[in-house]
Amino acid sequence: MQGIYYFLCCLFILSGQALAKPVVAIIDGDTIHIGQKKYRFSAIDAPEIKQTCQQDNVTILCGVLAKDALERKINNQNVTCKEEGLDRYRRIIAECFVGKESLSQYLVKNGYAVAYRKYSGKFIKDEEYAKQNKLGLWSMMFEYPWDYRAKLRTK
Repeated sequence: MQGIYYFLCCLFILSGQALAKPVVAIIDGDTIHIGQKKYRFSAIDAPEIKQTCQQDNVTILCGVLAKDALERKINNQNVTCKEEGLDRYRRIIAECFVGKESLSQYLVKNGYAVAYRKYSGKFIKDEEYAKQNKLGLWSMMFEYPWDYRAKLRTK
């Protein structure tokens, strides 16, 4: 009897582990880790974590703002990603979703990231919407993330 109890306990524990959803770690506004996989959102660029913006003569940590927006949007929900390839840092380039909603589109349309026109035109209309409505970054003075990174490389 004890052997059957042990077997059923082990089976229950193992089945629970198989059903547990993978942990999603939000790294910044356009990078997440799901388990051991590192994902960089395709077609968008969000401010770097240490990047700042100006709003009404106040310095805003716009990189943290973008990360926080992504954390609130994911809110411990399952995230699925459509993989598109690898970048030079060996991260998986992907469009990721909560349910059927694209996280990239959400971030751009709400002004927490910009369309990465160098690589895609996919989210330009969403960026124009955010810009016209002065949402997120578009309500501040900000530097495009690629320009911010370029300045860091020259220092």
